[in-house]
Amino acid sequence: MDTPNVSDLCQRLDYTFRNEHLLLQALTHTSYSNEHPTQGTGHNERLEFLGDAVLDFVISDQLMRRHPELPEGDLTRMRASLVSEPALATIARNIELGRFLRMGKGERRSGGDDKDSLLSDALEALIAAIYLDSSPHGGDEEIQRILLHLFGAALDFTRGPETLEDHKTTLQEWVQGAHKDTVRYAIVREVGPDHDKSFLAAVYFQEKELGRGEGRSKKSAEQEAARQALNTLRAENAP
Repeated sequence: MDTPNVSDLCQRLDYTFRNEHLLLQALTHTSYSNEHPTQGTGHNERLEFLGDAVLDFVISDQLMRRHPELPEGDLTRMRASLVSEPALATIARNIELGRFLRMGKGERRSGGDDKDSLLSDALEALIAAIYLDSSPHGGDEEIQRILLHLFGAALDFTRGPETLEDHKTTLQEWVQGAHKDTVRYAIVREVGPDHDKSFLAAVYFQEKELGRGEGRSKKSAEQEAARQALNTLRAENAP
């Protein structure tokens, strides 16, 4: 297969493909397919379509099981947070998915293997490939197992509706519970006139920067910094 150390990716997924063509297709970006039209492997856009639906179903099922007390609106917002492009890209980076992708020379030169959009799409395609590959062999249970393996830490962080928007509170609760300590925020840059300012905030734990975020107010910038920090912590604590 025209990809590096695919067996390493399978180990990270804890899954071995029976049909390696599905894996190859999931790892192939349209830019590569356009540059190699005679290979006949296709690209991953159709798999991405299916993977999005499979992911929504499994995450919805998990949220309903974990939060039987919550109404539909809260569950919908929680699911949206878990399957958002940045959240999926974080999980993709955690398994180093970018280095296994096949893409065109121009796309790779432009840093395509680390773009949130490309990584999240490829992860959805990979989920679909696993689903299709495992369908004749207890596929429902297998895809549940794989997605819990990948999303378990993120699901554990999503405790209830009070944490959906207040990333600062979620971050502080995690640091307090894990380390009996606090985080601090700093505005590291302000740009623009008074009526149209933009702020860049950073959040630190024990003088280590955990994340940065931009916003139209200091509060929104700090919230975005906290969200980025949570993504980092989820990746570090994922299996």
